[in-house]
Amino acid sequence: MQNQSLSVFSAAYWHTARAELRNVRVLAFAGLVCAMAVVLESFPIFLMGPSLKIYFSFLAVSLGCMCYGPLVGMMAGAVIDTVGFLISSFGEPYFPGFLLTAILSGLLYGLVLYRRKPTVWRIILLRLIINYGSNVLLGSVWKAMLYGKGYLYYATTGLVKNTLLLPLEVFLTWVVLSAAVRYGLDRKYIHGVTVR
Repeated sequence: MQNQSLSVFSAAYWHTARAELRNVRVLAFAGLVCAMAVVLESFPIFLMGPSLKIYFSFLAVSLGCMCYGPLVGMMAGAVIDTVGFLISSFGEPYFPGFLLTAILSGLLYGLVLYRRKPTVWRIILLRLIINYGSNVLLGSVWKAMLYGKGYLYYATTGLVKNTLLLPLEVFLTWVVLSAAVRYGLDRKYIHGVTVR
């Protein structure tokens, strides 16, 4: 992690995040994160039948956004959603609302994790916002528009699914991000700073 902690509400934070777009190492790492996320998205694990499945692409996305910030995270979210759909759509039609949700998730991961230590409370807050705000509220709207069963049907099934998966997602995200910080992933490999 960088020693300097900037506020999300400061102009310097957004200038720093925008500067990541010009760093070749960051863009190469973003490409690797996109590839990892697409591969992880292609192999969901079915927990209780086809309706309750978990994708582990959020681990790659959270790791990437912690390293390169919200602006690159939004672009990576768009790439992951589009390429993931083209490779493994599982017969579902393309809907641009899910692209908007992926971009919003990249923004949220970047805002909460970029240039900050990934504490358990920060990850819990992040997963609550993404699971209930993005996945349940927005995802239910998109599914109701796409499939037509009604918003409440998708909201209740999404609420149950995201509540059941929340502890596992928080734990796995904390493990991956803590290991990345411990080994100095963003300092050594992304920003080219030598770490002793």
